[in-house]
Amino acid sequence: MLYDWFRNIDFAWPWLFGLFALLPVLIWQYAKNNNKRQATIKVSTVHSFTVSSWKSRLRHLPFILRIIALSCLIVALARPQKRNDDQLTQGEGIDIVLTMDVSGSMGSRDILPSRLEAAKEVAEEFVRSRPVDRIGLVIFSGESFTQSPITTDRNTLLQQINLLESRRFLIDGTVIGEGLATAVDRLRDSKAKSKVIILLTDGKEDPPETRLIDPLTALDIAKSQNVKVYTIGMSAMDTNNSAAIVKENVKGGSARVSSNFLDEELLRKIATETGGQYFRAIDKESLNNIYKQIDKLEKSKVEVTAFKRYQERFFPFMLAALTLLTIELLLRLLIFRKFP
Repeated sequence: MLYDWFRNIDFAWPWLFGLFALLPVLIWQYAKNNNKRQATIKVSTVHSFTVSSWKSRLRHLPFILRIIALSCLIVALARPQKRNDDQLTQGEGIDIVLTMDVSGSMGSRDILPSRLEAAKEVAEEFVRSRPVDRIGLVIFSGESFTQSPITTDRNTLLQQINLLESRRFLIDGTVIGEGLATAVDRLRDSKAKSKVIILLTDGKEDPPETRLIDPLTALDIAKSQNVKVYTIGMSAMDTNNSAAIVKENVKGGSARVSSNFLDEELLRKIATETGGQYFRAIDKESLNNIYKQIDKLEKSKVEVTAFKRYQERFFPFMLAALTLLTIELLLRLLIFRKFP
C-alpha cells in the first residue's frame, strides 16, 4: 500500500533529500555524548550496579522519536505532490457517415475471416483514430437503415459496428442508392465545414420492388448537399470475367466464392462527381490501407492541450513530525526528566 502511494508521488524539491546526510552525524554525536555521560570507576565487578527497568531500556526512545520526526520533516520540505495528467482534445472536426453493405454476400470468406468481419474491424480502428469527428453509421441491404446518427459517443458507435451481421433485420438485396441517400440525410443538418460519406459495398445495385431511390438520384442529392463520397469496392474476385479469384484460408486450404460482381463504374462515378475517390479492397490489409488513405485525405484540425494538476501531500509528514517532536518533549519533561 505504501509502495503504491509513493509510486504516484512526485517531489517538487527533491534536492532537499540531501539533508538526510545530517542524520548519521546526529546519531554519531548522540552516541559520543552518551558515552561521556557514563561514569567510570575501577571495580572488580559491575553486577551490583546493574539496573534493569523499563526506563533504562527506553532511555533512547526520545532521540529515536527525534530522528524519525526529522526524517518526516525532510520529506515534507521536499514537497511531495500527487500529479494528475489531464488531456483536453478539441478542434474542428468532420462529420462522417460510414455506409456499409450488410447483404448476404458480405458473409463471403474470400476475405478472411469474412468480408463483413474484416470491414467491421477496420471501421472500428478508423473510428478510434478520429477523436474530434462526429461519426454515424448507415447500413443497407435490400433496404437502408440508420444504425447510429452522427455522434461523438465512440463507445456506443463501436458497439453498433461490432453488432453488425449480414441480412439481419433487413430484406435481401443491394440498394446502394438508398444507402447513399440515407447517409446524406444524416448529414443534411450538419454545420461542419466538411461532410464525408464512406460507402462500402461488395456488389452492384440489386434492388427489390420496394426500392424508392436509385443510385443516380442519390448521387444528385449528395452533390446538392456538398457531401464528399469515398467509395470502396470490397471483393477478392476478378470483375472482368466469371472466374472467381481463389483465396487461401488460414488452414492452408482454398475456397472458390460464388459470382458477385462489383459495379465499379457506378462506384467510381459517385466518388468522382462528389469530389471523393474510389478504392478497391481485395483483402483486409488493402482495406486497412484504404481507410488510412482516407484518414490522411480528410484530416481534422485537432488541438491537444495537456494539463498537469498537482495536489500537495506534505501535510501528513508535517503533522507526523510535529506529533513526534511533541511526544519527545513530553517524555523528556515528564518521564525521562533529569535532575542536576
